[in-house]
Amino acid sequence: MKIKLKDFRARDARIDLAEWPTRVGPHYKSKQDYERILDDHRSRLTEAQARLYAHGRYAVLVIFQGMDAAGKDGAIKHVMSGLNPLGCRAYAFKQPNDEELQHDFLWRTTRRLPQRGHIGIFNRSYYEEVLVVRVHPEVLRAEPLPQDVLSDGKIWRHRFTSINHHEKHLHRNGTRIVKIFLHISRDEQARRLLQRMDDPQRNWKFSMADVQERTYWSDYQRAYADCIAQTSTKFAPWYIVPADDKKNARLIVSQVLLETLAGLDITYPKLDAARRRELQSIRKELTK
Repeated sequence: MKIKLKDFRARDARIDLAEWPTRVGPHYKSKQDYERILDDHRSRLTEAQARLYAHGRYAVLVIFQGMDAAGKDGAIKHVMSGLNPLGCRAYAFKQPNDEELQHDFLWRTTRRLPQRGHIGIFNRSYYEEVLVVRVHPEVLRAEPLPQDVLSDGKIWRHRFTSINHHEKHLHRNGTRIVKIFLHISRDEQARRLLQRMDDPQRNWKFSMADVQERTYWSDYQRAYADCIAQTSTKFAPWYIVPADDKKNARLIVSQVLLETLAGLDITYPKLDAARRRELQSIRKELTK
């Protein structure tokens, strides 16, 4: 069943997440069919990563954002499990530390950008500075910024501009960026949080902060909608992935990565005549 990514790509200047589904018809017929499709996607990602690494002129950055329990960790684990760790790095960004707060809001993630030939994965990112910080103004006030910045009513517009310029700069220099928003419903989030509480192997992930953040659900939905509308661009698109069905979400995410890599002009390096003669000479030495 063909996954049409245009159905999930954010393109409108104004977005209301209530109009975007958190669940769509499954792109698999059974659990076995899901596993078969995901295995095929992972195999193709492994081969594409090898070409990306050998080509060495592009990097790919995948950014995951979403509410608590939206499935970011699971998507990264299940979709990326076939990638070679030597050419892939994943980072989870929590609350900024003291050193990070002494720099601009893009600094800590810029240090973790993937080098050419590599795939970088951000579990949360610089987008937290226009999401959680926007929902919780006290967090912004605690940052050591100039007073005129803190009191500027256009601070979010300015940060969106900084992000767009940053991502366009990266694109011009060979980094391809895809941004995944895992769109979960409030009811499904509650169900997953309850599962965390009941599962001894997962209840360590449960936090009262997750429950407290649910009281800001509407604020977060508005912040995400504005953020996605302002920063989904041709060179760094947002995909609003229905996340109530984890299996479906993982298939969509893996398809996004496959099509992103397929859009790159990446091939294994071709050998020139001198290099072929060198290899023939080496072969002779090895077969003596």
